[in-house]
Amino acid sequence: MTRFIHDATVRWSDMDAYGHVNNARFLTLYEEARVAMFFIGARAQGLTSFEDGIVISRQEIDYLRPVDYGDPVRIELWVSELRAAAFTVSYELFDGDVLASRARSVCVPYNLAEGFPRRLTAEERAFLEPYREE
Repeated sequence: MTRFIHDATVRWSDMDAYGHVNNARFLTLYEEARVAMFFIGARAQGLTSFEDGIVISRQEIDYLRPVDYGDPVRIELWVSELRAAAFTVSYELFDGDVLASRARSVCVPYNLAEGFPRRLTAEERAFLEPYREE
């Protein structure tokens, strides 16, 4: 099993009144990591079909400790469930070497042009499989 690793910059605008990363901004950081995986990572392997559309049908997040403004955070992503027409991306966000948050997103391949969900292609499954961890 391989994890996709993304270093995300914590921006000043991510802070809340208490000087920590705002809870809603964690989802933005996770989104940036997911986009890097499905646009940059997949494109590097010659796969561009994810760029045609993925929608999120469910997200959940556990906040384990506050994250302060400063160094980038490391986000590790993997596929925890792979189905015919949906897959779940799991994440861990590290502040330095300390686990600060865990999250999961259920992703649905989507035909944006026609407006309906679609099944994963064989090429998409082949891209996701090395990241699969039960």
